[in-house]
Amino acid sequence: MYKGKTSSKLSKCIKITGSGKIMRKMCGKNHMLDKKSNARKRKLNKKTVVSNGTTKAIRKSLNI
Repeated sequence: MYKGKTSSKLSKCIKITGSGKIMRKMCGKNHMLDKKSNARKRKLNKKTVVSNGTTKAIRKSLNI
């Protein structure tokens, strides 16, 4: 039976919590940071939960 390969890029970018939620990094913290406020940049440091629509596709590519 075919075992399936995990997406190595995706496994580095995503963390799965103990309860099974998939956490990801927020986007918008790479460039043009001088025009963004300090509060906005602090909020972008946090991880956020992946939406339900993409959870199924991520689980499939990670073979979970």
